[in-house]
Amino acid sequence: MQLFLDTTDTAVLAELAQTGLLDGVTTNPTLIARSGRPMLEVIKEICDIVEGPVSAEVAATDTATMIKEGEKLAAIATNVVVKVPLTWDGLKAVRIFSESGIMTNVTLCFSAMQAMMAAKAGATFISPFVGRLDDHGADGMDLIQEIRAIYDTYDFDTEILAASIRTVVHVKEAALFGADCATIPPQVFRDLVKHPLTDRGLEAFLSDWAKTGQSIL
Repeated sequence: MQLFLDTTDTAVLAELAQTGLLDGVTTNPTLIARSGRPMLEVIKEICDIVEGPVSAEVAATDTATMIKEGEKLAAIATNVVVKVPLTWDGLKAVRIFSESGIMTNVTLCFSAMQAMMAAKAGATFISPFVGRLDDHGADGMDLIQEIRAIYDTYDFDTEILAASIRTVVHVKEAALFGADCATIPPQVFRDLVKHPLTDRGLEAFLSDWAKTGQSIL
């Protein structure tokens, strides 16, 4: 499973990219606003840090302007993925981007039929928002399973990018249910390797080793 970070904090990205376990980055208008920096500058800096896909979202809502914005974003670096909303205008833009070789991430997906339409339009990634569905009394992982079944049945190439991830359990379930990727906050990324029994076990090992008075080096 590919792991993306959902952040515009380039200092954090630079730190976590050193693990060699980071596959890409997603951004959105809210994260750009929080950064307090020019969007094109932030995306360029992220692309210099991360070799994998970097999603940059258009602000327009009509197809023609989405295409202009998307082409400008895609020109920043070869790994930029143009992020568009799951609307009719967005899907029309995706079709045009797909034909011109520009990668796309269709965002704000909340149903399997929306995901099917995005795949038919030629989306590179589909972003189902599992956490937001959970917030409204649904089970976001049901959507991951439904999309996986449809994509496998019809051999769609679009990758499922589980979004609105809140917890390690979300990441685990997305992996179990066949998501190709998950985009997660930095703290959840760090928490993926944590377990209290690991900490206790290491503490015991180190204590016992110290008693031997030995050194490997």
